[in-house]
Amino acid sequence: MGSSLTCTGVVWALLSLLSAAASCVGFFMPYWLLGSQMDKPVSFGTFRRCSYPVRDEERQATVMLEQCGRYASFQGIPSLEWRICTIVTGVGCGLLLLVALTGLMGCCISDLISRTIGRVAGGIQFVGGELLCSGCALYPLGWDSEEVQQTCDNRSDQFELGSCQIGWAYYCTGAGAASAMLLCTWLACFAGKKQKQYPY
Repeated sequence: MGSSLTCTGVVWALLSLLSAAASCVGFFMPYWLLGSQMDKPVSFGTFRRCSYPVRDEERQATVMLEQCGRYASFQGIPSLEWRICTIVTGVGCGLLLLVALTGLMGCCISDLISRTIGRVAGGIQFVGGELLCSGCALYPLGWDSEEVQQTCDNRSDQFELGSCQIGWAYYCTGAGAASAMLLCTWLACFAGKKQKQYPY
């Protein structure tokens, strides 16, 4: 069982896995936007939220439930921009994972990744990184939604944070996208071994 990757290809496979992992962790964690509501910390992702107000019938008051969860439906996501961001970022993460797993298999299976396949994989990574960057760029367009404004002291607007701040998951997703687009795409061009010429 031999590898179909060059030394550069092994670095590419490992970096691809790290980029995909960073992007996916950032995408799934609800810590893209951090703020507070009713003196409780609140955080948002593209399709998840931590801490949300609920009506307490016993006390006849609204209280903050401090737990994380997904929105009940896709339409429940606070803004159209965040819905688009969820789809675009999810597809980007899927593409990066597909290439990363293919690269890892190339470490163990000979003749799996040729120079041409490596270049195609790099192109797929570039598209995945572009989708993730697009998702990160779309995300601030949803800061004018009512839920976000309530969390950011009613001072947030598109590309205006108000009293909120950007969380680590947003940066994690962006870093994964940037490394996939800039480093992995370039390394993929040198990842596969040249195909052997068989005299027939």
